Amino acid sequence: MTQRVIPIESPRFVQPAEFAAAANLADLFPDNRPLALEIGCGIGDFMVQLAARHPAINFLAIDIYNQGCLKTCRRLDAAGLANVRVMRIEARQLLVEGGGRQSLEAVYINCPDPWPKKRHRGRRLLNAAFLQMLLYFLKPQGELFFATDFSDYAEGVAELLPDLPGYANLEPLPVNVAPADYPVSKYMRRFLDRDEPIHFLHWRRRDGVDVLEPPEVRQGFRIRWGRAGND
Repeated sequence: MTQRVIPIESPRFVQPAEFAAAANLADLFPDNRPLALEIGCGIGDFMVQLAARHPAINFLAIDIYNQGCLKTCRRLDAAGLANVRVMRIEARQLLVEGGGRQSLEAVYINCPDPWPKKRHRGRRLLNAAFLQMLLYFLKPQGELFFATDFSDYAEGVAELLPDLPGYANLEPLPVNVAPADYPVSKYMRRFLDRDEPIHFLHWRRRDGVDVLEPPEVRQGFRIRWGRAGND
């Protein structure tokens, strides 16, 4: 059953026409500040905490679900946070259509869809191709944070790092302690309160790794070309 799409009128929500008119992601913000991206903002609990702790950074929070974007905007509006914009869009579409080379200070990915069945694991967002793609958009020394409640997802991603020399691994293995000053969302807290671990990985883009050509991504699973925003 198709869920009803509720129009989002928040000034923090990026409408499709605004995204189309922007030369780059930085143009979505009134002030020129370092830019960070959260992929899969859920209901916005993590982003509200993160943006409040780092007012000198602009944050773009994205999700493919209308309800998640709506709830995130409501939380941001209630908190009065002006350094966040929200988009309903798939991550690869956003980056290919609007991201610029070395434009991101950090990328945060918390508890993405784990696709737990073995036959579906090829659908997971974090794979070698996506991690290589991010190297084009991260600045040198830019950070990538990944958290998941599925141990095999964390272990599988960690095993990719030796083949991706563009990243310096700040944690040799998934750890169950969040990086310093890392917000814990309500979703994460549910697991931690039951003594079930959240697995964290933290990487940094190495200096001297030149990725000059923008990545090309063909339309594929979960890329909603032409369905960004309120549509």
